[in-house]
Formats: sequence, C-alpha cells, structure tokens
Amino acid sequence: MYNSTIFSRVKRSEYKKIAEITKFLRKNDLNIDTSVEEFITVMRDSQIIACGGIADNIIKCVAINEELRGEGIALSLATELVNLAYERHHSHLFIYTKTQNEILFRQCGFFPIASVPGIVVLMENSSCRLRRYSQQLATSRQPGEKIGCIIMNANPFTLGHQYLVQQAAAQCDWLHLFLVKENTSTFPYVDRLRLVTEGTASIPNLTVHPGSEYMISRATFPCYFIKEQGIVDNCYTEIDLKIFRQYLAPALGVTHRFVGTEPFCEVTSKYNADMRYWLNTPELTFPPIELVEIERLQHEGTAISASWVRRLLAKKQMDVIADLVPDCTYNYLINNPNIRQKSAGTPSEESVITVGEL
Repeated sequence: MYNSTIFSRVKRSEYKKIAEITKFLRKNDLNIDTSVEEFITVMRDSQIIACGGIADNIIKCVAINEELRGEGIALSLATELVNLAYERHHSHLFIYTKTQNEILFRQCGFFPIASVPGIVVLMENSSCRLRRYSQQLATSRQPGEKIGCIIMNANPFTLGHQYLVQQAAAQCDWLHLFLVKENTSTFPYVDRLRLVTEGTASIPNLTVHPGSEYMISRATFPCYFIKEQGIVDNCYTEIDLKIFRQYLAPALGVTHRFVGTEPFCEVTSKYNADMRYWLNTPELTFPPIELVEIERLQHEGTAISASWVRRLLAKKQMDVIADLVPDCTYNYLINNPNIRQKSAGTPSEESVITVGEL
C-alpha cells in the first residue's frame, strides 16, 4: 500500500522485537499479553506504526497510531491477523478490542457478543455461532420453577466442590453444572470432567455439561488492554456475566446461580459481588438470576479449596489430601505420578480470578 510500509511477523522468542512492541503498546495505553504467541507489526521508516497478536484463537494487543487511522492500515492489519490465525488452524476466532476498533473488525467479518460501553467489546467471526450453541443447550432444558447453575474449574475436584453441588441440587428442581474447558490448569480438562462426573454421579437432578469458550476464562481474560487492574477485573466480569445472562441462562431456564463463599481470594470475592449485581440489575432486559452463596465445607476449621490440595500435592502430603477430596480424585492422584510432579513445579494460582475455586 505504501512503499515504506512493511508487514512482519514476530514470534515471542524474538526478544528485541518484542521489547519494541511492548514499548509501542504502552505508548498506546495498552499492556502486552504474555499469552500472545505471534505478533504482526506494521513498520514505516523503521518504526512500528501498528501491531496485533494471536493467542490460540484470540486476537489481542491491537494498536494503531492515531494519526494513521483512515489510511487503510488498520484494515490491512486486521486482515493479516485473521490470515495468520487461519494459518495456525484456528477458524473460530474471538477478538477483545477497544470499542473504537469495532467497526474495523466488523469489516473483517466479526460480530459483537458483549461489550463494556466505551471501553471494550468482545467479538467473534460468526453472526450465529453463539445462538446455535444456546439452541444446543436448550435441548438439555428441564422442567421446574427453580433451575440452578454452577460453573467450576475443579482443579482438582474436592469435597468442597462435591458439597457445593450436593447443597445446590438439594435446593433446585434441576441443576446444571458447567466445567471450565480451558486447558491451562494443572489438571487436564478431560481428567477434571471425568472426576466431576464420577464425583456427582449419585445426584439424580443434575446435568454435567462440557465447558464452552463462551464461559470466559483465563484464555480470554482481557488484561492486556487496560493498565488499571481494577478496570480490567470489572470489564472481565461484566462481559462474562452479560453473556451468561443474555444467552446461556435463558436457554436452560436458569433462575439461580450457586457459588461457594470466598474467604481467601479478594479478587474471587469481588467476582461474587459482581455476579450479584450483573445477574440482577435492571440495566439488562433479560430475566434476572438470583445468586446463592453457600458456606464452604471446612476441614479442621479451614475451608476446603483446590489451591490447598495443590499445595499439599506439591509437598506430597497425600495423607492430608485424603481428607479433602472424594475417593475418585484421591485414586486419580495416587495413580498419576506425573500429575504430582507437575503440581510440584506449578506456581500458585490463587491470584487468578476463577470460579473454579468455588
């Protein structure tokens, strides 16, 4: 398009170029996202004038010099990012971007799912995929006046998780349980799903659902685009809960969402508070959902959590773990020494906002 304009691909291992991208993003009030695997930069006269990155199937870290908007650079960058994602075998694409970039990505075939007005919009490259997923969920709808829902990570599945499910099911005509699908946890998704299914098999009024990319997790946590962490947390919870209330809950007729109390993590405690607001606020026209907090199951005066089990696992204290997890989880841990070794080398996950500890 311009003789001196060059599009280049930059991998995370190219540290000098990554440093330049980081500097450029900061000039544009953005933070670099460490999950980005490859960037596309637009250079002019040896200077970065625009960039964007790919993390799995998510486009992130899109920044364009203000003075260059209107030249067509933005649309070309967006097209290059989409092509890069396709080359990496990702066809179902999401983008978290500032609201001023929404029109740009609409031109590339993206459609908004949810937004925080004036700050961020979550888009995907389909106008009907989320609606089809909601229709699929609707086939699992059950009759009843009180329909509950739990979303958990179960990393790993503990007696605390089991207790939460049992208590919620006892209060509902039917309970729907979703397991966070992302595979960045210590325990693989397929294993977590099996343990949850086995550990709740005796509950008759329960459906365990596979996870979905529409239940936003760390893979799509938009911490890259706003420096103020408090704003980041608010944006994440708002978009997550808008998707749940607008699309997922109505498909299943969910009237109540259950969580455990959060005595440890301030961020997760705030997430619970945000749920109470966004699931009920009249700002949204969709049916309200009542949040129910259930007191955590305790062992010797301490609330049981997955993070506690992971710490014990790293120390190989299996005798204590036996009092914190169901038999299915304990047998899994005993029979999978590789998981125990992996846990020993895993940093603490307590600072990560996740409904999985509930």
